[in-house]
Amino acid sequence: MAALVSLGPEKFDPVLLDQKESRLFAILRDLGRVMVAYSGGTDSAYLAWAAHQALGDQSVAITADSASLASSHKRDAEEFARRCGLRHQYIETREFDNPDYVKNAPDRCFHCKDELFHCLEEFGRQHDIPHIIYGVNVDDLGDYRPGQNAANLHNVKAPLAEAGLRKAEIRELSRRAGLPTWNRPASACLSSRVPYGTPVTAKTVKTVEAGEEAIKALGFSQFRVRFHGELVRLEIAPEELERALTLEMAAAFVAIFKPLGFHYVTLDLEGYRQGALNEVLKH
Repeated sequence: MAALVSLGPEKFDPVLLDQKESRLFAILRDLGRVMVAYSGGTDSAYLAWAAHQALGDQSVAITADSASLASSHKRDAEEFARRCGLRHQYIETREFDNPDYVKNAPDRCFHCKDELFHCLEEFGRQHDIPHIIYGVNVDDLGDYRPGQNAANLHNVKAPLAEAGLRKAEIRELSRRAGLPTWNRPASACLSSRVPYGTPVTAKTVKTVEAGEEAIKALGFSQFRVRFHGELVRLEIAPEELERALTLEMAAAFVAIFKPLGFHYVTLDLEGYRQGALNEVLKH
């Protein structure tokens, strides 16, 4: 029996992992020429790396130049592409010009991805690249993700899911490949910090971005700044919450968020959990 390797509590059969990665490379080679929807997160970074391994310069990693993507994430995406020798460029997306996006209904992500994939299709027509791929994995398939509907509409392919890869397996394969993104905290776009029904604007997401950069500077690694008008709700990972629950840190949070225009600064005692704003959709 093959030995197991571990990543935290996860255990992996290395033979099965090799088989899945080989399957991924075969899927990519069959596509021939691809555009990777590349945000720089763990999944899209691994997919962009794998596409480069399989196809070389027949793959190009493309990042949306949008206010909803934090500037620090753009810098990280650029650095990863440079380090791995990827073809990388930006395309401008205009989702904030779409009233259906700005009104921030539960299908907001559909309108964002619809705009992104439309722009990628146009890029592909101009450069004779027939396929768009993106970093959805098996674990994503059961979540509420309207962006997947947009992907289906535009015939965008999901090689990671097709190869049967889960999030933890992508992290392990990234670690084995020496990719610095293997343990990067999950991070959705900045617009996801605004509750459904509250209009989302470029100004709002820039306010959120400024707050999150300041919290990162305090040394926290997994958190969210949730925008509720004149109130900000801070979600800090449970393992980091004890450090946040001090009078000294409370004063630091106030000093960050009052100048950003919030009247009330609050700390969510449940801590950070992925998709917290989707909780209201279950009631």
